[in-house]
Amino acid sequence: MFEFLVSFIPRAVVQGIPLLFGCTGEIVTEKSGNLNLGIPGVMYVGGICGVIGSFFYENSLSDPSLMNPALGILIPLVCCILGSLLMGLIYCFLTVTLRANQNVTGLAMTTFGVGLGNFFGGSLIKLVGSEIPSISLTATSNLFRATLPFAESLGWFGQIFLSYGFLAYVAIIIAVGASLLLNRTRVGLQLRAVGENPATADAAGINITRYKYVATCAGCIIAGLGGLYFVMDYANGIWANDAFGDRGWLAIALVIFTVWRPGVSIPASILFGGLYILHLFIPTGTDLAVKELYKMLPYVVTIVVLVITSTRNKRENQPPESLGLPYFRENR
Repeated sequence: MFEFLVSFIPRAVVQGIPLLFGCTGEIVTEKSGNLNLGIPGVMYVGGICGVIGSFFYENSLSDPSLMNPALGILIPLVCCILGSLLMGLIYCFLTVTLRANQNVTGLAMTTFGVGLGNFFGGSLIKLVGSEIPSISLTATSNLFRATLPFAESLGWFGQIFLSYGFLAYVAIIIAVGASLLLNRTRVGLQLRAVGENPATADAAGINITRYKYVATCAGCIIAGLGGLYFVMDYANGIWANDAFGDRGWLAIALVIFTVWRPGVSIPASILFGGLYILHLFIPTGTDLAVKELYKMLPYVVTIVVLVITSTRNKRENQPPESLGLPYFRENR
């Protein structure tokens, strides 16, 4: 049993880190009252932007293995942040400035982001003339997947806690930081006030538009890092169109599961990551239908949690009161 846990937990963590990025980003966004269902598209754009940056940097070198480690990490990271930020600005312009329907805008952003990623991904695949419909960025991936040199010598402790790339620890730090920001600072209090009752917050002198823009763009940047992690760490630097699956939607489901608490998203994302790959560890033979049932577990758990939190009807377990609603100042 112990050997199974030592083998299973690291895989669950690696599977859960993209969900943690997406969940944390969406929680920050929703605390401002914006419901961004475009998170799957944002993660997709973040991943492809990082791929584009690292692709052109690797191909500009005669030997990619001799690349500058700082540039090898910085270039895809900056490209990912800029691409995700642009998605956040587009969403805010449509929903905050133009007051478009947030549900429709989010779904459109998801479709747009996936289409954009597939277009540029397909273009890069044609550019290299690969027979396999994928791009391999091994040198860049090795930088993102590098672990502490002494991790292997620490046995099970090193394998469970220290065998991950730096972005995994960044995801945990961001989640903890978001929790402290929302619950322990004046900025977090004002942000929550904007999401709960923007009219009252506006009357108190809080700039509603600024808070919504900053929170949503920051949330998109965090979610975009999840896409970059998926490509560079989880997928070993290999980009293939439509390879993200439903991870973006799982990240949104995780927001409900954590009842809008970034600190809870850390163990919850690992749990979801474990449930997502559980079918790989349970012998089902050739019965593919049973495996598909196991893949439903994260969503089933989310529904159960949603039912439980709804029946308890505690205010702290409910979404922000103005979530998904546009703010019209003249109606104040």
